[in-house]
Amino acid sequence: MGSAAAQRPHPEIMPLGLLWLGLTLLGALQTQAQASTPNLIPAPPLLKVPLQQDFQDDQFQGKWYVVGLAGNAVSKEEQGKFKMYSTTYQLKEDHSYNVTSILFRDQNCDYFIRTFVPSSQPGQFSLGNIKAYPEVQSYTVRVVATNYHQFAMVFFKKVSKNKEYFKITLYGRTKELTPELKEDFVRFTKSLGLTDDHILFPVPIDKCIDE
Repeated sequence: MGSAAAQRPHPEIMPLGLLWLGLTLLGALQTQAQASTPNLIPAPPLLKVPLQQDFQDDQFQGKWYVVGLAGNAVSKEEQGKFKMYSTTYQLKEDHSYNVTSILFRDQNCDYFIRTFVPSSQPGQFSLGNIKAYPEVQSYTVRVVATNYHQFAMVFFKKVSKNKEYFKITLYGRTKELTPELKEDFVRFTKSLGLTDDHILFPVPIDKCIDE
């Protein structure tokens, strides 16, 4: 399922907001990312990024909807056109996650599947089988904050071809979150150097992402 999805995306029509997801798995999109984002806002050091205390990996697993998205390769111009997608974390016995994102694009359901491997710090992960992604030098996932049953904010940082890409997702167990949580998300992303031009809230949909 993952390999079939990997053959389908078309870089020329992929909106900037999708670049992060695609770049993780599709090296061919790297050229477009560099052309579209020549002056990336520098990624913050991990020491500036909070980490959820006493992270509970079993409570974090399950389906999350991407309610908010911000990053140095994300463009607010996609607001209103960028469709919501879902990401499901399936905990394995070794405490890594099988992570499946489902997007509705071009009238099809696209699946992106990868593995997040825990680090020595609970709540921080790296990309499993990174050698399968020759364009990716490093990939870090950090759960910033979550109450497990309602929302989560997750920080992602990827180094590819010596360029640093970072994004923050606002996850919801449901497709709608309170204005206060959205405001907290905006404040946090701006504390990392992003601006309103790098923040968007995907349009809720029903197709594919409820599977």
